Amino acid sequence: MPTSDNAGNGNGLAKIQQLGDNEEGRPTVKAQTIDELHSLQKKKSAPSTPKGSLPTSASVFTEEERNKQQLESISASLASLTRESGPKVVKGDPAARKYEASRVEHVPHQILTPTIAVSDSALKFTHVLYNLSPAELYEQAIKYEKGSFITSTGALATLSGAKTGRCPRDKRVVKDEVTENELWWGKGSPNIEMDEHSFMVNRERAVDYLNSLDKVFVNDQFLNWDPENKIKVRIVSARAYHSLFMHNMCIRPTTEELENFGTPDFTIYNAGQFPCNRYTHYMTSSTSIDLSLARKEMVILGTQYAGEMKKGLFSVMHYLMPKRKILSLHSGCNMGKGGDVALFFGLSGTGKTTLSTDHNRYLIGDDEHCWSESGVSNIEGGCYAKCIDLSRENEPDIWNAIKFGTGITLLTLAYFNISLSLTSCILTHFLFTWMLVLENVVFDEHFREVDYTDKSVTENTRAAYPIDYIPNVKLPCVGPHPKNVILLACDAFGVLPPVSKLSLSQTMYHFISGYTALVAGTEEGIKEPQATFSACFGAAFIMLHPTKYAAMLAEKMQNHGATGWLVNTGWSGGSYGCGSRIKLSYTRKIIDAIHSGSLLDVEYKKTEIFGLEIPTEVEGVPSEILEPENTWSDKQAYKETLLKLAGLFKNNFETFTYGENNQVTKEILAAGPIIHDA
Repeated sequence: MPTSDNAGNGNGLAKIQQLGDNEEGRPTVKAQTIDELHSLQKKKSAPSTPKGSLPTSASVFTEEERNKQQLESISASLASLTRESGPKVVKGDPAARKYEASRVEHVPHQILTPTIAVSDSALKFTHVLYNLSPAELYEQAIKYEKGSFITSTGALATLSGAKTGRCPRDKRVVKDEVTENELWWGKGSPNIEMDEHSFMVNRERAVDYLNSLDKVFVNDQFLNWDPENKIKVRIVSARAYHSLFMHNMCIRPTTEELENFGTPDFTIYNAGQFPCNRYTHYMTSSTSIDLSLARKEMVILGTQYAGEMKKGLFSVMHYLMPKRKILSLHSGCNMGKGGDVALFFGLSGTGKTTLSTDHNRYLIGDDEHCWSESGVSNIEGGCYAKCIDLSRENEPDIWNAIKFGTGITLLTLAYFNISLSLTSCILTHFLFTWMLVLENVVFDEHFREVDYTDKSVTENTRAAYPIDYIPNVKLPCVGPHPKNVILLACDAFGVLPPVSKLSLSQTMYHFISGYTALVAGTEEGIKEPQATFSACFGAAFIMLHPTKYAAMLAEKMQNHGATGWLVNTGWSGGSYGCGSRIKLSYTRKIIDAIHSGSLLDVEYKKTEIFGLEIPTEVEGVPSEILEPENTWSDKQAYKETLLKLAGLFKNNFETFTYGENNQVTKEILAAGPIIHDA
């Protein structure tokens, strides 16, 4: 402040007196430069477990040694097999200034082909952004990835590029001496073959692309909540969006688990921004998703759709788990307060998500599960929900998870080091959904409010979020053996009963069939429903013959006393266009009766053709709709439609009697519809 001293500084101006830290209570920052000030802004994270609490192999290493081990492992993952060593890797953002302290030079590995002379890529460092936090990944996406924005609720909205869905026709599996005999090949199989050489060409292309970048994102995470059957996965990707997506979808390791992670059981190389070479053998487009079970690797080229990683790993689990006598399942799973577990199978539009997400029951998982000798476990650590036409009324739990970030606001405050005393004030102004990825959604350019009805980019808009965003989730995501196995079908032909109790053989038959019916598209003049079949309710992801999964399901159901049910959430009183959709309230009453066990105590009668056992009464459901024929005014039309659907079932099932690996028994065939010759 100016002094009262008249002695000026020679130009008539009064001297300015400098105040110290203690003068007038105005402290100064403890930094001499702006860079030093910025360095004070971030402090080192505290370990998740107290030092010395558990003796581990990692405890004998210093932090520098652990960093070196991690980098050596990552360098080995990124190694081109035509060179003597992996790339030079260094931890940290290339935009940061201090990254030289933690780096590793070339890591030698076994050479499969003659070495090549030093290239430009061998002279550079690849910056590794390793297991970044969601906050750091947000920063990376917003700074460097065009099309990434923060929405009004704090979610990260991003685009997946030209591909807005999976490309099943571009997914290939290496066929070798082992997989030739183990996997399901040929008619009806989702497994499209490629040879090892073509896989290595694509792997080399992906690795070279990733090594050419200034930085790559590396996630080390887990699959399967069952601690005895946990799978370690490493995901190497070029986009923060992909890294955050997998952070949400896989099981997130603790700091201690990360320190002891070691060599991954499976590795994904996501170079989706770079196309494959169409002249490579087996390639039919610029997109290729390639799986080598022998090398325990997956390569992605030509598609940035994040769902390819999620479902690619699901395919891997469909191969690895049965080898351990564990059944992998494409299902929802919940548990009652009394410990009774139910599995829900169903294709899109059958109500699987709606019915498995129940306020009165704990959610174990919404999509992928394992059934072992110890019970059920969720494979994933997150949910990948459809967003189109999302509303609070139809999907309250998903709506809250996406829209309001249930239970996450305090976590967000912690990221920003905001005092909890300010919580109520902040909540009044803003509710964050931190960590959430919104994929291909449309939002207001000024207010950033998402319009979930807008299909401008795609109808397949998605949200990926940690499973603990669901209020009634069971953590850890494991449960006892299932009591009920519920197969859902949206029968638009209107001839299947609202609920049927299944024998073990019938459960196997309908599980292998994986039936639902879709209403025809908007093309003028097409009004008839179209039958859709997907083996094991997830044909695109299974690796073995469907009968092998069905046999495992029947064995586990028999050993643990589970009951099979077929629930029709589709039409009654006629086919689509004539009848009406079965009320959701009726279906919920049916599901409640299954959970409570009351449906086991009522009388049943057998239907013709399909031979299904239908109850004579369900509390809260009109008895007349339980038998489909009663609801049709035109009885002849009902019988004709019933025979038509039975024929579609039989034609579809012929696929599974083909090939050497099928295990279709006479009992399974007899459990299907029986059509008597006229």
